[in-house]
Amino acid sequence: MELIALLSKGKGTWGQVSGLIKHGEWEKIILLGDNFAKKFTAEKETEFIEVNLDKKLIELKEEFSKKLKGKINGTEVALSVASGDGKEHMALISALLNLPVGVRFAALTKEGVVDL
Repeated sequence: MELIALLSKGKGTWGQVSGLIKHGEWEKIILLGDNFAKKFTAEKETEFIEVNLDKKLIELKEEFSKKLKGKINGTEVALSVASGDGKEHMALISALLNLPVGVRFAALTKEGVVDL
């Protein structure tokens, strides 16, 4: 399964994404974030897609849709929205569902990577 993760603001939220990348078995890892998020480093190969998170909701959803189109191979993705705010989450989830692709929320817990 492919992992899609949002890298946004929020103290410590990148740690959750880093843990998911490190401990999960992913066919492909796509990270979305603004220019600052380019500083994120991971232990595995990732694809980074820069987006303008300051856009309004509909514009952000359209940007996510445009930039994700053709990037996802399967019919379902693991999604991490541990980082970011409600507007960003709504725009990303809406963009994924409209591609269309199914979404499973992924999280790193003490027991390992789990689907929620």
